[in-house]
Amino acid sequence: MEWMVWTTPTAIFFSVIAAMLVGMTAWEIASPTIERRGFLPLATTRGDRLFIGLLSAAYIHLLVVGFTPLSIWIALGVSILWILVLLRWG
Repeated sequence: MEWMVWTTPTAIFFSVIAAMLVGMTAWEIASPTIERRGFLPLATTRGDRLFIGLLSAAYIHLLVVGFTPLSIWIALGVSILWILVLLRWG
């Protein structure tokens, strides 16, 4: 990865996202999903909820960095918790 001049945290971040996508693909092949309604106002699949979770995690991080003096680790913890709740009950 040296040719891209990535820092270690950046490489870890994108590696985790890639691993999540591979894991979701394997899960979809092993157990095809059906649309369902949870607390979100629309019917969603697992992939939809993952995408919504990742997008909202980005906004959580932007809000923490932009408007609070809190640590980015708090934003990470909140984001992980939010994605887990969204995947389970969303």
